[in-house]
Amino acid sequence: MAGRLLLALYSIVANFFMSIDWTQYWSAGRPESRRSFLSTASTGLAGIAASRLLMKAGLLQAEGQFGTRGATPPHQTANVKQVIHIVLCGGLSQVDTFDYKPALERAHGQSLPGDERPDVFFGQVGRLKKNDWAFQQRGQSGLWISDLFPHLAGIADELTVIRSMFAETSNHTPATFQENTGFRLNGFPVAGSWLSYGLGSETDDLPAYVVIPDPRGYPAGGSINWTNGFLPARHQGVPMRARGQAIDDLFPARPITASAERAGRGYLARLNQRHAERRQGDDVLSARIRSYELAARMQLAVPEVSALETEPASIQSLYGLERPECVDFGRGCLLARRLLERGVRFVQMFSGGAFGSPRINWDGHEDMVRNHGREALRIDQPIAGLLKDLRLRGMLDETLVLFTSEFGRTPFAQSKADEVGRGRDHNQYGFSVWLAGGGLKRGFSYGATDELGLKAVDNRVDWYDFYATVLHQLGLNHERLTYYHNGIQRRLTNVHGSVIKPLLA
Repeated sequence: MAGRLLLALYSIVANFFMSIDWTQYWSAGRPESRRSFLSTASTGLAGIAASRLLMKAGLLQAEGQFGTRGATPPHQTANVKQVIHIVLCGGLSQVDTFDYKPALERAHGQSLPGDERPDVFFGQVGRLKKNDWAFQQRGQSGLWISDLFPHLAGIADELTVIRSMFAETSNHTPATFQENTGFRLNGFPVAGSWLSYGLGSETDDLPAYVVIPDPRGYPAGGSINWTNGFLPARHQGVPMRARGQAIDDLFPARPITASAERAGRGYLARLNQRHAERRQGDDVLSARIRSYELAARMQLAVPEVSALETEPASIQSLYGLERPECVDFGRGCLLARRLLERGVRFVQMFSGGAFGSPRINWDGHEDMVRNHGREALRIDQPIAGLLKDLRLRGMLDETLVLFTSEFGRTPFAQSKADEVGRGRDHNQYGFSVWLAGGGLKRGFSYGATDELGLKAVDNRVDWYDFYATVLHQLGLNHERLTYYHNGIQRRLTNVHGSVIKPLLA
């Protein structure tokens, strides 16, 4: 870093002296005034060089890139600089994965104790149902992880598990909105857009925020899950495929010569400028123009970053690309790592798509073993391979990996009150997520649900606390990352949230 800064300063000074017409000063017979000197330094070639080099070094932000009043990012020392967010659509069962409950096994087949009956989505409170996969303590830390995730269990000492999450709804779509935006209604910016807005990108050739959907289908709510909301339109997520053509319509339908392309782009730029001058303040138009400019650069960057076949066979095997059940998500994980290496700030991966029958997500109403067994097989080795690869490359200390689901599942079966069925209903009252990466306590669990795994009771955590902690690790104060909209300084954490300090190393 010191070497880069020294080179930047050297280039600034050299460009400054080259940009001055010294003859005007010798002929004037007197020294330049301080005001004139500073004006030349800021508006001449030297000023351009200085601005460009300082922005590339992360020491200067473009005007309007960060909208917080009275704040200059980062607000504090950052522990990480980039994020991979893995979203499990449908509701991962905490009592079958990361929240071991011996009492639940002993109470298998019994009725839920007490008179209270939780308000579950389908209203069917059956008998208590033990975990379908055996649990073991893993690694030197002794984290309890079930056999559903054998590969993740093998790297348990990298994980920081929160076992006391709770949500405000058990309806998939609003719960997923809140998981991504902090709000149950649509129209609010997602976390990736907030980070694009707050920190920008470290590359000129790729978007700051990239989304890798499940190839089987989009999640509930579709592309709303990566919307910029009321933030400037350039901060919306850009979907990218890990198999086949990465981005639609990135290249022309038929070959054109380089000269014709340059002429066309020049003419389009003049039209865009004329159009923009007539419509000052049109953010959508400005974002569209920027997207076309970015697309031109992406024509070179995307084929290179998506060329997963150039990776060594050992790396492809690490991600499970030779296994048919793993190849889709494995390619997504490998693409995510390559995107981070090239400066993308936030990569979001979805496991699970639209709802219906058959279910292609984690919504295990009918048969937990069949549903979770199938979905876990798709992602277990790829995610473990991703964490191992990041660690081997020295990238995990500067990366935050998030593993979340919109809610959990009930410890009782979804069936008649006198039956033990094979499925579980939605559970907003208590569930588990995990994080991994720089600045966190590794092999650590935080919070707890009750003895049956139904409700979070110890160190309860909501999405506001979760994202306050994520932003803190990125050097951002969640109360100062704001955007003025409809008379309110909006933020990702609404008017709530506290950093979960016990998670921090």
